[in-house]
Amino acid sequence: MDLTDFGPGAQYIAGRQTRGSGEPFQVVNPADGSVVEQVALATTGDVDTAVAAARAALPGWSSATPGARSEALTRLAAVLAGAAGDLARVETAQTGKPVKLATEFDVPGTVDNAAFFAGAARNLEGKAAGEYSGDHTSYVRREAVGVVGSISPWNYPLQMAAWKILPAIAAGNTIVLKPAELTPLTSLMFARACTAAGIPDGVVNVVTGAGRTAGEHLVGHPDVAMVSFTGSTGVGRRVAEIATAGVKRTHLELGGKAPFVVFDDADLDAAVQGAVAASLINGGQDCTAATRAYVQRPLYDAFVAAVAELYAAIRIGDPLNPRTDLGPLVSHAHRDRVAGFVERARSYATVVTGGRAPEKGHDGTDLTRGAYYRPTLITGAAQDSEVVQGEIFGPVLVVLPFDGDDEGLRLANDTPYGLAASAWTANVHRSLRATREIAAGCVWVNDHIPIISEMPHGGYKASGYGKDMSQYSLDEYTQVKHVMFDTTAVARKDWHRTVFGDR
Repeated sequence: MDLTDFGPGAQYIAGRQTRGSGEPFQVVNPADGSVVEQVALATTGDVDTAVAAARAALPGWSSATPGARSEALTRLAAVLAGAAGDLARVETAQTGKPVKLATEFDVPGTVDNAAFFAGAARNLEGKAAGEYSGDHTSYVRREAVGVVGSISPWNYPLQMAAWKILPAIAAGNTIVLKPAELTPLTSLMFARACTAAGIPDGVVNVVTGAGRTAGEHLVGHPDVAMVSFTGSTGVGRRVAEIATAGVKRTHLELGGKAPFVVFDDADLDAAVQGAVAASLINGGQDCTAATRAYVQRPLYDAFVAAVAELYAAIRIGDPLNPRTDLGPLVSHAHRDRVAGFVERARSYATVVTGGRAPEKGHDGTDLTRGAYYRPTLITGAAQDSEVVQGEIFGPVLVVLPFDGDDEGLRLANDTPYGLAASAWTANVHRSLRATREIAAGCVWVNDHIPIISEMPHGGYKASGYGKDMSQYSLDEYTQVKHVMFDTTAVARKDWHRTVFGDR
């Protein structure tokens, strides 16, 4: 099966790709403004059709053995690995991310996720069966929740499709995924790969539509039992509001404003290298990207100077060039939003380097038609300022000094978010304190960004709740049922006297 044959449209329902019933929409390459694909968006009717397909497939898929689901996911990992080149190329075309990132991070990470959940499907955790009351045998069943409605973001379309789909179907659920309309193509390829791997029709469905129509209708649909959403905190609140009205289980992975805390005993070169990589990954369009660097005062000036020097050497250009470090942002509208944060910051902070769109790439490419923005370093901002508190979601790093450890950790926690953070130190006691006291779902020590399929990803505070990846994610998509058997064969139980009669 050619995963890149998008055929008549951007909906994948019951094993077939079809046209949406709504308005036409252009998927645009943000590197040059060219049209990658023209699609028809989903209407509420298309969502209804997809949910019906998922509901019809649920009895068969949920009753399949864990081994059967595992075998299907193993085949899926192989299909995805075989299409790695096409997946990377299409991911780069629709998002603008450098092809080396898509090739070495997004695609292999997705293949590994599929392989992991193939194994996890056979490992449903539960308390050991036992006679906990003395007169009964109890055990725990983990069962599928039902039809899952998921909404994924535009920054990692392929990986986020995998993070939503894989644990849901490994646990026996069926799913309707709504990808961001800006970047639906690799989500559609993923669904086609599921069919090629022999996963039954209707288990995995994709509807490409606008959030206000298709997204809200999916979240509120009466046949959807669980909602999973990754995106901004503001939209997450709306998703939770709609889902709560239907008493649905919700899983929300929301915004982030990750602190990068550098203590005065840190390896300065390692911290500088780490800060540049962690702030610029995916153009900074990553909810775990380093956005606030707090550097203890003895290292502060040297850190700022070294990061500025590395930022100036970043190779901006054609994302299909394997030497390009930084491609465009996802759209001109988003680039302008990022630039707005920086322009407003000029009135109260210092833009050390960057702060504008480039005209030429490192290879001489004309970049004026693309949504490019230079790596931008800002100092002198107050802790309560917009660039420190707000989620910019671009290649912008704000650096602030601190004195004592108490102050550094207090500043790190001083935003509404709590998704990810890092601490840089050679002192084991400092690192243990930082990992204990920083309120975030992931805290790295002497690194920032790496993720692995075996470990959970999810936030604290306004960054949401629930976990992606790992066994914890599989558990999110199951219902726990307590089953209890009487072992006495006695008709008149001793506890009955608390309701009627005497001992």
